[in-house]
Amino acid sequence: MKRLQHTHSAESKYKVVQMYLECGLGYKRVAKELNIPEASIRRWVKYYENESMAGLEEKRGNSKGLNKGRLRKDPLSPEEELIRLRVENEYLKKLWALQRGERKP
Repeated sequence: MKRLQHTHSAESKYKVVQMYLECGLGYKRVAKELNIPEASIRRWVKYYENESMAGLEEKRGNSKGLNKGRLRKDPLSPEEELIRLRVENEYLKKLWALQRGERKP
């Protein structure tokens, strides 16, 4: 049987974090009272301490840009891209020659 994933709003996460920080309740006590896994509360507190309220926002499904995934920090210049492609072509030529049993000098 599959476990259901419960998503909590940033506001509800904030209330849980405040129970831990301001009321002085421990992770286990808050987890038991609210029926939330202790690991989730620890994670929310850590995110809140590091990033404030922005750390409690939902991060899943928020892709950036048209190309899904991580963007390059420093895109290659046209000259660098040309060099990279030439090296890649030479590598592939040598690989195919080895697979055919040929030897290149």
